[in-house]
Amino acid sequence: MKPTKRRKTKTAHHSPLDADIIFGLHAVQAALDVPVSRVKEIWLAAERDDERVDNLLASAKEQGVVVHSAERATLDKLAPEVQHQGCVAKCKPLESLDEKGLFDLIDSLNEPPLLLILDGVQDPHNLGACLRTAEASGAHAVIAPKDRASGLTATAIKISSGSAERLPFIQVTNLSRVMRDLQQQGIWLVGTSGDSETSLYDTSLSGPIAIVLGAEGKGIRHLTRENCDEVIFIPMRGEAESLNVSVASGVCLFEAFRQRNL
Repeated sequence: MKPTKRRKTKTAHHSPLDADIIFGLHAVQAALDVPVSRVKEIWLAAERDDERVDNLLASAKEQGVVVHSAERATLDKLAPEVQHQGCVAKCKPLESLDEKGLFDLIDSLNEPPLLLILDGVQDPHNLGACLRTAEASGAHAVIAPKDRASGLTATAIKISSGSAERLPFIQVTNLSRVMRDLQQQGIWLVGTSGDSETSLYDTSLSGPIAIVLGAEGKGIRHLTRENCDEVIFIPMRGEAESLNVSVASGVCLFEAFRQRNL
């Protein structure tokens, strides 16, 4: 397929700073690969000319997305202080499920739900990594509070390597209430804490499960822990006191994946 021709822009006269921005070739390509893309416009570094760019241009043409050729200074202004890889896109906001949508999703599943609940994770890098891990392990959704937690920022979307475009991410106003509602749906809530006496590997994760992980350094909050049906720990060796939340999510979710695929 012949690549889309890029239209040169001298300056960022139509700045997309007031809309959702994603950056990085992989993140933009992932946003183009969904059936109905949310990408509106793309800015590419004028000097970029390789197979990945050709693939992106072909996808943009199929989706009817305008692609501009831009100087590095323009790209740096559109996506400041990030490694944008010479590729920035202006997008419609990601469509997100509300609480009703979450329970509709659960009702529609033909297998036991596997959910990840993030209690106050504020680092968008960690959120993006958790989304990527959750999708890879077969989780059906990631849930987080709206307040004092990272949302789907451009950085989180890039770090997710496309998972943010495909995996439902639900931010809720009252996490404790949603956890109780999940319990009413028969979902077992498994929290994590270093002071638990129950090992991850002694826990059944093959049924309807929501794994609950806390913020960096602080862990799950007291009220969140009270709402869990069970609290477990991840066995570790060495001197490290804890794992990064994205690493911990991978350990827990892939143990669930293993148990579900025995």
